[in-house]
Amino acid sequence: MNEVLDVLHREFVYLWYYFDVQLRQIFGYWVLGILLGSCVSVFLKDKIHGLLRSMSESRLGLWGIVPASLLGIASPLCMYGTIPLAASFSRSVMRDEWLASFMMCSILLNPQLIIYSTALGATALTVRIVSCFLCGIAAGLLIWVFQRGKPFFRFDGFDEPVSHDTDPNLPLRLLKNIGRNIRATGPYFLLGVLLSALFQRYVPEDLMTAAFGGNEAFGVLMAATIGVPLYACGGGTIPLLQAWLMDGMSMGSAAAFMITGPSTKITNLGALKIVLGMRHFLIYLAFVMAFSFFTGLVVNLLI
Repeated sequence: MNEVLDVLHREFVYLWYYFDVQLRQIFGYWVLGILLGSCVSVFLKDKIHGLLRSMSESRLGLWGIVPASLLGIASPLCMYGTIPLAASFSRSVMRDEWLASFMMCSILLNPQLIIYSTALGATALTVRIVSCFLCGIAAGLLIWVFQRGKPFFRFDGFDEPVSHDTDPNLPLRLLKNIGRNIRATGPYFLLGVLLSALFQRYVPEDLMTAAFGGNEAFGVLMAATIGVPLYACGGGTIPLLQAWLMDGMSMGSAAAFMITGPSTKITNLGALKIVLGMRHFLIYLAFVMAFSFFTGLVVNLLI
């Protein structure tokens, strides 16, 4: 019995060591991401969405997918907040390709996740931002090519999103937003650190290199595939990605994971299924998997 307890105690010490090291490395980025995300939400959200709404009065044509993609990255809303907003834009006669670009980029990235991703290094951060932007551009182009004159989204029943940032006291409004951000991301962040510690302790480094390393298409495909069930929260996956990259994951595999993960997150899929319908929903999934796989291969060739 004492031997079993000694083994358990030793394993706990090892796990705590890995957990503590990972937490120290990533905690500052999480805090900074919370602060930036809340500041954008409280002070800039309405301006960002106002810019997008004003685009419906412009004559940008197809070129509108570029600012729509950039505004999608800048938007702090989650998917359940983005869809009602997109519905109101659609009622303003905004083009479907612009909405597709905005929603795709909004799914993949936001200011908070950009800060989190700086923990992965400049290369991974650049790959994430560029691949997200190009994914939004690709989504808009495909809608423009294949859906011209035919509606792609079904926004019936969606009203303007309700804002929680309504406290007249501005500092208190910011504090409340920070509190909501902590409650929403904190558990997933700690879970990600724990999973990272478990991987570092029990998964051999050469196994990770064999599965996700090098320039092999198989590694990219594996990373794109595991992004589907494993992704729960952007902040929660940063510790995992950091550990995997240290253990030999290729940058292309990481890029594929960073695309399929948020775009197939279960809450995002539930919302998208409502506004796309089954046929367009399956097209969306096929597009995400194909784009992530292609992006991973290209990244591995370039980096």
